[in-house]
Amino acid sequence: MIIARSPLRVTLGGGGTDLPSYYEKFGGFLIAAAIDKYIYITLHDTFVSDLIVKYSELERVPEAKQLRHPIIREAFDLVGVSGQSLELTSMADLPAGTGLGSSGSFTTSLLKALHAHKRNLVHPAELAAQACEIELGRLKEPIGKQDQYISAYGGITCFKFLKDGSVEAWPLKVSRETRDNLEDNLLLFFTGY
Repeated sequence: MIIARSPLRVTLGGGGTDLPSYYEKFGGFLIAAAIDKYIYITLHDTFVSDLIVKYSELERVPEAKQLRHPIIREAFDLVGVSGQSLELTSMADLPAGTGLGSSGSFTTSLLKALHAHKRNLVHPAELAAQACEIELGRLKEPIGKQDQYISAYGGITCFKFLKDGSVEAWPLKVSRETRDNLEDNLLLFFTGY
């Protein structure tokens, strides 16, 4: 069994500069922090020939290209996995729609699991770029790139979005004391919808 997880995030500054409509004109920069809440994907071989996928719904299909879930269908295609004789399940520490980057985290976690299944080693930059290819490129979602990149890199990370669509990333240089103060003084509450 393969268990993959990717963190959710909070943006510390620069949100919106990761949107193509902005960075293609001006370039973009933001700082994001991964938090200790995750999206999990489990993947394992089964004794039946179908692909079984469990998320907020249940799908059972002969192969991945027949899935209704667009992100899962495109991730299987991008990595080159047919899905036969596999069971995939997603779980999350928080519900979707909370504004913490759950879609990007879901996509990177899913790609991690599929690459592990194929025994591929993938650098965080490649993982994030593939997640963006699925969500922004193939599915044409009107979103930015920060969710995919912070869930692939983790930590407190600076991202520079270049006009050509490429992304540079590096850890924020911050003292241990400052990081501890930040962690001690930030609270996140779920109040429902």
